[in-house]
Amino acid sequence: MHFVTSKLAGYVLFCLTPSGRAAIGLTEGRQVHLFQRSADGAWQSLRVWQADTISHTDLMLALGNHDEPDDPKRLLDLVPKV
Repeated sequence: MHFVTSKLAGYVLFCLTPSGRAAIGLTEGRQVHLFQRSADGAWQSLRVWQADTISHTDLMLALGNHDEPDDPKRLLDLVPKV
């Protein structure tokens, strides 16, 4: 899986999955957010953690070894455990 860099207010980095159904965001406060897009196009948080436990870069590298799942919630299965 690869990621497409985009923009979202409140995030210093915001990257979409190829389908645009999920995204990873990084705040200025170094919080990593894993999102899924709802039917109305809004972003819903699936999980939030501090970047010093798993950085956004480490997460994207880990997910890069997998195909994008049809259900964004399945990405939670691929997030490295802390």
